Amino acid sequence: MTIQVTGKNVDAGEAYKIYILDKISTVLEKYIGPEISGHVRLEKDKAGFRTNCSIRLRTGLQVEAHGEGVDAYGSADSAVERLEKRVRRYKRRLKNHHNGREHDAFGSEQPARDYTVRIIEEEDTETITDHPMIIAEAERGIRELTVSAAVMQLDLSENQFLVFRNAAHGGLNVVYRRRDGNIGWIDPAGRSAEVGAGVSG
Repeated sequence: MTIQVTGKNVDAGEAYKIYILDKISTVLEKYIGPEISGHVRLEKDKAGFRTNCSIRLRTGLQVEAHGEGVDAYGSADSAVERLEKRVRRYKRRLKNHHNGREHDAFGSEQPARDYTVRIIEEEDTETITDHPMIIAEAERGIRELTVSAAVMQLDLSENQFLVFRNAAHGGLNVVYRRRDGNIGWIDPAGRSAEVGAGVSG
């Protein structure tokens, strides 16, 4: 298991690293096994501490969880508790849908650019242009997934939506969190090959 631990605005000291890695390895080995990689980031702000966990599973899916607390260890406990719930739910769904086999529902990944665009306020009329200002750029992967696998990936993450290539027909699709607690699915191709895949949350 290879998990990197870093700090933002705080030094993630050796005692914290040992503490969080021990807790995460206990959870992951219980449900998943040792062949795991990921990243844990400890952040400090005025309100307290936040631990962000991002763990890549053997299937290629990413499990994300965060926790907040008045101290670093409290935020670690909260993050690991959330992580355990998501990993447990993942294993249960995998077992229910695929008889316990991790199979080809999770296909290859295609690289894509992820841009952060600055919104210009109306009062800031001097800087308004025809082109949005890009303030950050990163690389993100678009995976080929079945709809049920895309729903599972979104459920494992902290994200509000997921863009994926539909394994049934190869087109780009989106699953997203709805305000009513369910998960929505956008398929521009309009094909309903997998409507019964458990798209509601």
